Amino acid sequence: MRSSLFLRNRPSCRQLSSVVSRCFCTGEKWGSVWSFGDNTNGALGLPAPLSDAYEPTKVPELPSNITQVAAGHYHSLAVTSEGEVWAWGRNDEGQLGRCTDSPRNSWCKPERVRGLEGVEVRSVSASGVTSLVIGKDGSVWVWGRSKRGQLGLGWDVIEAKSPSKVKSLMGHDIDKVSFGWGHALALTTEGKLFGWGYADGGRLGEMAAIFHTTPSIYENIGELSDFERKTPMLEEVNKLVEERIRREDNMPIIWEPCLVKEVSDVTVSDMSCGLDHSLVLCGDGMLLSGGDNTYGQLARKTGEPSLLPVSGISSFSPISLESGLGHSLALCHQFPTGNHTSCKTAILSWGWNIGSQLGRNGNNEIPDIVEGLEGEHIVSVSAGRVHSVALTREGEVFVWGSGRNGRLGLGHTMDEGEPALIESLEGSRVLQAVAGFDHNLLLVAG
Repeated sequence: MRSSLFLRNRPSCRQLSSVVSRCFCTGEKWGSVWSFGDNTNGALGLPAPLSDAYEPTKVPELPSNITQVAAGHYHSLAVTSEGEVWAWGRNDEGQLGRCTDSPRNSWCKPERVRGLEGVEVRSVSASGVTSLVIGKDGSVWVWGRSKRGQLGLGWDVIEAKSPSKVKSLMGHDIDKVSFGWGHALALTTEGKLFGWGYADGGRLGEMAAIFHTTPSIYENIGELSDFERKTPMLEEVNKLVEERIRREDNMPIIWEPCLVKEVSDVTVSDMSCGLDHSLVLCGDGMLLSGGDNTYGQLARKTGEPSLLPVSGISSFSPISLESGLGHSLALCHQFPTGNHTSCKTAILSWGWNIGSQLGRNGNNEIPDIVEGLEGEHIVSVSAGRVHSVALTREGEVFVWGSGRNGRLGLGHTMDEGEPALIESLEGSRVLQAVAGFDHNLLLVAG
């Protein structure tokens, strides 16, 4: 029987972040940004003509009081202690908050995002084509371009050239937002979960079941109280969806954030969006997954297009979640077994393993422990396209997976099947470590 030790009063994402910070920070609240990996799109913030960085390198032209960083697929964001947001990298969709016709060779240079004056920024997040900030008041602001509804600004709104408030989330204290390829999830401080964007395959729960391309149907989404009910109308809509999925210009899109009904009666403690799948952690310890299962990233049979329980984690209590392109990671407490009476922290991995990004051998579709981290106190994990990153309580960084383009920061391009310590960071205390698709950002104290 699962212990209730970690299931009672499970902390929110914000509380977890605070606890993690206190675990290994000795007064440091901000630092400098370092980057490594693929610099094709300028996401490293390093001067041209540098193409890749094989070891962590300090990003120039940024303030020294950065408090948080976020890595989109091909661009990067940073927040200062004054709440300013800086951006650099790919800007084809305006995700830097700059004109898309600005000189392309200037995109690698960090610049402050305009249009957020008066917004006290708490945190940032990013997808491949959009950027987002959460204000200290829980408000959400977004910019970029997404024809898949990832902006969440309303029916058929596909572009925001400057930060725009997501009005449908007003009145909710948003704690965290996670982006996939075309979908998004937002978690409130009270544990409510909202979703929007490309809804196919259950990545937003059963929202796609009521999809229709006309505004009149869309506006009634909130009035449908029973998502489990199968009616002739919904069956016809599903047939319509299946046909329109085949045409890129008519995808099942939820244009504004809507409550994820499957978890509306429980408290959600964390969530994460992969490229085409989602993970949702409930306060009672149940882990749900939905969306694409091509690589086994759902850790369950594909089944219905909805959020369903993950298999094979009964000996663990998940703390936080991360999703890559096709693989999934969960930072967990491992329950005592046999002669071992103390609880340990472990990382579970499953899904796509083409570049050894799972950090272990065995069945890819069944969650199992990442090898080689025994004795380490892991406080956060992050997942890229084909690599993974873990941060310890002591501020050390471990990496594994594909080493192409230097994305492991180990000074070479070889793959690593098990976690390897970035030794060039010796003497530094890393406060945050995040992975984009092929690049990484570190927030280093001091």
